[in-house]
Amino acid sequence: MTPFEQSFTAHPDDIDALGHVNNAVWVRWIQDIATSHWQAVAAPEHIAAYFWVVTRHEIDYRGNIAGGESVTGRTWIESQPKGAQFDRRVDFVDGTGKVIVRANTTWAMIDNAMGRLARVRPEVSAPFMA
Repeated sequence: MTPFEQSFTAHPDDIDALGHVNNAVWVRWIQDIATSHWQAVAAPEHIAAYFWVVTRHEIDYRGNIAGGESVTGRTWIESQPKGAQFDRRVDFVDGTGKVIVRANTTWAMIDNAMGRLARVRPEVSAPFMA
């Protein structure tokens, strides 16, 4: 499967006391790319009917970038959903092609009308598994 890609540039507000992107910003970028992927690939009726919440982030930091530098985020789904949950992989690659941040995140699907967890049906997950 071809990963979904999105570029991110570190702005002054993203930088911590060490001169690098703050960990909380990496988490925000993980959420941003996941949301963008959902908006780009999911059927409009699924976007209207469901939203996603994070239940777990597992992040490995192997490098960092400074203000003004950019990374390419790549995200994909490796396995079928389990009930209401879906695991997502995210890599952030620097300008040299090195993976500097790698994450596995677990998301749960919520039915907008009910406000409760909803099992991820095959027609919802299929566009992400192609």
